[in-house]
Amino acid sequence: MSGPVVIVDYGAGNLRSVARAIAHVDGTPVVSSDPDDIDTAVALILPGVGAAADTMSNLRSRGLIEPILRYIEQGRPFLGVCMGLQALFEWSEEGGGQECLGVFPGKILRFPGQGLKVPHMGWNNAEWVREHPLIEGIPSGSSFYFVHSFYPSPSDPGLALGMTEYGVRFPSVVARDNVLATQFHPEKSGDNGLRIYANFLRWARNGMPAGESRSALA
Repeated sequence: MSGPVVIVDYGAGNLRSVARAIAHVDGTPVVSSDPDDIDTAVALILPGVGAAADTMSNLRSRGLIEPILRYIEQGRPFLGVCMGLQALFEWSEEGGGQECLGVFPGKILRFPGQGLKVPHMGWNNAEWVREHPLIEGIPSGSSFYFVHSFYPSPSDPGLALGMTEYGVRFPSVVARDNVLATQFHPEKSGDNGLRIYANFLRWARNGMPAGESRSALA
């Protein structure tokens, strides 16, 4: 399977560093806000930093919500990063409450802040709780770079692929069928982060292994 890796541009930062990481692992990145480009993607990445309300508003104003959901429904390979993970859930308590894409059941909650610096910023460990091609060759407990004030609380614990401790224990990597997402920033996480992107592209190009290819919305 060949074609561009489309990185969705909805006005958030960090797009160029994601594109450089994809190019480094022999992908063909296309940064685009054009809904039509989503249909051409061999793989789709929704990156992001910022607030949930701004993310959803910008996706909506650019006409990107329906194409993204249609792409996921078609069982095609998708990776969310940071805000791109949080947007996959049903609802975020950020800013008094924000409805999100609803791909995964569950909520996005704010860190309690009791003795913690919020945002959670810097390096932290991710422990794998099951096997998946996304994390192949990366030891459990490896460190990745985080910047976030809210964390995912899935209704289905089986979504978790990796877990991280920061005041609470939360899923820092989630995976179901064709939809994968990391709360940390692989593009800022050195060799292990590049391995995440390389594994994602290999998984996408190989047609996704058996048991991973159904749509997450099915």
